[in-house]
Order: sequence, then C-alpha cells, then structure tokens
Amino acid sequence: MIEDKNPQRTSLEQLGEFGLIEHLTKNFDIKQTSTVRSIGDDAAVLDFKSNPIVVTTDLLVENVHFDLSYVPLKHLGYKAVIVNLSDVYAMNAVATQITVSIAVSNRFPLEALEELYAGIETAAKVYNIDVVGGDTTSSTTGLIISITAIGESKKEDIVYRDGAKPNDLLVVTGDIGAAYMGLQVLEREKEVFKVNPQNQPDLELYTYIIERQLRPEARKDIVELLKKLDVKPTSMIDISDGLSSEVIHICKQSDVGVEIYENKIPLDPQVISTCEEFNVDSTTMALNGGEDYELLMTISQEDFPKIKGNPDLTVIGYITEKERGMHLITRGEQVVPIIAKGWNAMKNEE
Repeated sequence: MIEDKNPQRTSLEQLGEFGLIEHLTKNFDIKQTSTVRSIGDDAAVLDFKSNPIVVTTDLLVENVHFDLSYVPLKHLGYKAVIVNLSDVYAMNAVATQITVSIAVSNRFPLEALEELYAGIETAAKVYNIDVVGGDTTSSTTGLIISITAIGESKKEDIVYRDGAKPNDLLVVTGDIGAAYMGLQVLEREKEVFKVNPQNQPDLELYTYIIERQLRPEARKDIVELLKKLDVKPTSMIDISDGLSSEVIHICKQSDVGVEIYENKIPLDPQVISTCEEFNVDSTTMALNGGEDYELLMTISQEDFPKIKGNPDLTVIGYITEKERGMHLITRGEQVVPIIAKGWNAMKNEE
C-alpha cells in the first residue's frame, strides 16, 4: 500500500472519469506549434508540416516495473515520461507531445493521482512537450501507466539501429550501471524495513545512484550536442535493458560484430564503491543492469575529432565484421563473448 501522509482522501468515484481527466490535466499548457488541438476532443490534432514523425510507447505495471513501497508517485510520473522520451531521442528526433493513460485501483485517492500527475507535469515543462490526450480506467491489480511519445525530425536526421558499419566507433553517453545499483540499495533497505519498521535508512552515501533509479533523465541534450558538433551517428539506441542487450540489438540489426573494452566503460565512483559493498562485479552490472537511459551510438571514425575530449561522450569500442562476433576485451586482455542478460520484459516473476 502507498503511504498517505495527507489526511484528505478524495474518492475517484466522486469525480467520475471525465471529471478526473479534467481535474488532472487542467494545468497542462500548450508549448509546441505542432499541437493544433489538445485534450478535450475525441482526438488530438497535430500538424508537423513536411517533417516525419516518430511514435513510441511504454507500459509500466506496478510490482513489475516499479514498487510503490519506495518509489514516490511524483518521481514515478516523471520517470514514466522519461522512459518514453528517451526512445524518441534515440532516433535523433525531438520529442513534442505525449499521451498519458492510467489504470488505477480504488486504493488510490485523488490526492495520490495528483502527485503522479505533478511528476508528469514537471517532466513536460523540463522537456518542453505537450500532454495532448490519454485515458483513465479502473484496475484490480494496482497502478498501470501507459505513455505514448511523439516526436519529429527531418528525414535526413533520423538515426536507426541498422546503420552501423565495420570500423565505426562505439560511443556511450554519461555513465552506466548507476540505476541498477540504486535499485539494489532500495531493495536491500526495503527488506531491512520489513524486519524492523522503526529503522530509518541512511541513504546519504547512495544519493547519485538512487536518483538515477528514481528520477532518471533522458538525453535530449545529446541530440542537441550532436547537431552542434555536426555529427550524425550511423546507428543509435537508448540503454534501457542493459548495455549488452543494446549492443546486441545494434549488431544484429546492422549485421556486424563488435569489440568493447572493459577499461573504457564509464562508471561513476559511487557505482564502483557500491558494487564492492555488495560484492558484485561492476562491469557485469554495467553490462546487464539497465534503466540508465543513456544513449549508445556508433559514429564514423572521421567524426572522432569532433567528439574527442567531450565529457558526455566516451568511446568504448568499435564495430567489426559480423564473422568476428561480439566480444568484451577484459582488463586482463581476455576475449569474452557478449551475452544479453539484461531486463526481460516477459520474464515471469514468482
């Protein structure tokens, strides 16, 4: 159950579906010129002139994708938007609109949904997107959130997963592994709390990795940076399921191989220290963790001088011919096959 620190509990039944939608969406302002008609009609009307649009959607299910015992609803609303925007930016496109649909059980009062939508509203403001529609319904299994994101790009700017070529450089943004380790800390503290509810966790040592789990950011800034540097990746994907899974996606769809160097994978010091505390290998966590929402891309070697020394971009390997396979070169110079062990959305949980 969610913790309700607000004594006021307004039943959703009092508002009805349309009253609830009107209440939750009344603060969403229109920012995009491509938004002709937003919430309030049978469908939104968007006008992108001659530019192609990109569309992506994600479904978040309580106790599968998030645990409300330690995930604040405002953070959840924010993250639900980010998960979708990240896919738009992975296409080298600009996010412009989203729709938001939720299924909610009667254990949630109106005040809880106001918190959720406050996070959605914050994300919309930060990323300059319009909320143009959605749906609400009841649920018997807790909270379900479905967000669809829409973006636009010039045809010549769109980047797919299937354009990597041998000798291209493999580049990752930011650092990876932090979100997964943040989740491990939260899960550990949840178990401690279940044993002793009087015990309040001290999370000061884990601020960065917990923030990366609860309130990640999508790399809109990288799309803007690449344009400024005049660099168009040959392929790109966002890191949601783990570095190894995303590398394999690019290699399979581009019909190529890859070599990644373990000592080049960017890790935050807090990730390294937390991995040592949990007695797990930091490289394994980076490869298989997921939920980083960084961007993984390949670029032509000719573009290397343009990105060299940029703190947001790290070259971690290079693309090879398909026959050479997909490998990690360890610090000890061992050659290890890359296998996807990241998040499996269809895995049955006990």
